[in-house]
Amino acid sequence: KKTARERLLLLLLLLLLRRPRATAMAEEDDRGAVASDDLAQFRSLVHAADRKFARVRDLPPWARGPLHLLHCRKAFKAYTRLWQFQQQRRRQLLAGGLRRWEIGDIASRIGQLYYGQYQRTSEVRFLLEAYVFYEAIVSRGYFEAARAASRPDLKLRYKELRFYVRFLIVALLLNRTDEVRQLADRFRALVEESKAAFPATNFKEWKQVAQEISRFLKADASSKIARPLRYNVMFDAHPSSVPHIARFHANRVLRLQDALLTSYRQNEIKLAELTLDTFRMLQCLEWEPSGSSYQLPKKESCENGALSDQSGTSGLIDINIAADLMDPDLPPNPRKAVIYHPSISHLLAVTATICEELSSDSILLIYISASGKTDCSVASQKDFHGKPSNSSKANHASGKKGSPLSRPAADDTLNSNTNLRSYVCLGSQGTGGSNNLYPEDLVPFTRKPLFLIIDSENSQAFKTIHGAERGETSALLLSHEKLSSVSDTGLTSGGSQFTYFLTAPLQAFYQLVGLSSDVEDDAYSNADSLLSSALAEWEVALCTSNSLDQVWAQVLSDPFLRRLILRFIFCRAVISLFCSSGDSAGHLPECLPNLPESLSPESAVTQVYIHHLAERLGVLDHFQFLDSIRDSLQSR
Repeated sequence: KKTARERLLLLLLLLLLRRPRATAMAEEDDRGAVASDDLAQFRSLVHAADRKFARVRDLPPWARGPLHLLHCRKAFKAYTRLWQFQQQRRRQLLAGGLRRWEIGDIASRIGQLYYGQYQRTSEVRFLLEAYVFYEAIVSRGYFEAARAASRPDLKLRYKELRFYVRFLIVALLLNRTDEVRQLADRFRALVEESKAAFPATNFKEWKQVAQEISRFLKADASSKIARPLRYNVMFDAHPSSVPHIARFHANRVLRLQDALLTSYRQNEIKLAELTLDTFRMLQCLEWEPSGSSYQLPKKESCENGALSDQSGTSGLIDINIAADLMDPDLPPNPRKAVIYHPSISHLLAVTATICEELSSDSILLIYISASGKTDCSVASQKDFHGKPSNSSKANHASGKKGSPLSRPAADDTLNSNTNLRSYVCLGSQGTGGSNNLYPEDLVPFTRKPLFLIIDSENSQAFKTIHGAERGETSALLLSHEKLSSVSDTGLTSGGSQFTYFLTAPLQAFYQLVGLSSDVEDDAYSNADSLLSSALAEWEVALCTSNSLDQVWAQVLSDPFLRRLILRFIFCRAVISLFCSSGDSAGHLPECLPNLPESLSPESAVTQVYIHHLAERLGVLDHFQFLDSIRDSLQSR
């Protein structure tokens, strides 16, 4: 009996010992089932979000209609749901087999959506949101674990390379100079690492991208103390002219609502689909916040490489951070459509779409930087339909006898002798002339107010637009030819000179006279202060002139356009005085309608300030001033 009792107790003990283990195994099975269900739901959400992302990606960057709004709302809603789901179920998803790079891929897609919204609206808050997501991907090393795997994935490596280029562009647009350099170094190192990890794969295109990045950053490298290209109220607004600008509000006033920016030149400096010239003009048409630049809050990194968040939740990205960085006192930026190497039909279609949406109190800025030489086009002359024609046919096609757009044979002969044509070239050689943009192509859009900036060796051909408008007189700023005293290497390595003057006038002046912008703080600051004083005085003279054409008067209230006009006055005067010293340049920068004579290159009010600037920088011998100006200044 005792033995039987002992056996019974032992059996009961064994049952009690096995029960927790069985319960634990059952609970573990349940957790595995839950993790598997969560992962399946996660994959379903990813698939649905990717479909909506593809619809938004396929829309052109300038699309702003109801269809675009519908697709964008759906995409943001899908990714918000997906992002919140992976935050709430992070442990279960990792237990079910979720890889870290998949989280990084979602964050990258969200960043792309925000950047796309910035392209369509020019609202910097979207650019800041994109930066926040991109920065978190790098800081938390979402792609690094996959890179360290024993069998690296080539498709994932391409995904990572594309991500770094996107992040670099966003950081560049936010003037995050140090971050841009670090990203460029990371990208070059990743390309070299990829070549070693995938020896059978040719990474030639990615090496070219790395070279493009280096070339772009070298060309964009400016003085460390030079302020950003954006409109800064602290430096670019001149209080002395405020009362005079206010008088224009009694009449018609136009504001800059939209801008279309495009460029095409052989061997032009670019980063992905953003050329140096369009980058500078894009930055020039945006507001700078009250600070020196957009400053994002720094987060301390933990020892394991993850970020320490105030929320305490691993992997949480604050998607509302941009709201705290915006300046509520600044008006919205004008919308900008940046088109990379467009066909003529594409360019005209986008222009028509923007004109259709332009409000009655707004003006459209069209910026075109392109070559007018035959080295990027076909040698035979084309009419404005792109068909081969002789001189008489070209004149007949451009307009009837007496039409402002008709071109006399003498002009064609002159153009042929100077290797120029009556168009600018937006395509490479071999396109059959279909990528030649003629002045006639833009005339139909003059039913709406236009502010045209043509930066080309053949910009003068577009003078024919003036007087041929269909409704509204256009404002034209036309560039000069390349100065013969300036080497081709000096210009091609730094972008277009005319665009440089319009976007960074002091640095363009330094480049013209052969000075380095990396000078002492005091010397550069003094030169900048002198230029600011000149622009302030010219602004008052412009606003108080009795001979100011109505075309200019109605846009002077817009700060972006007013600043461009003042910088054009500076550029025209500098180039004119520089050419007078013996440079055999062609035409000078020109504007239509004409600005008041009181601000011409021959006027005392312009020559005095340029003389002061040249004297302060020790480059007086580069310019030829009027004897009366030189004598009066020397006698002081």
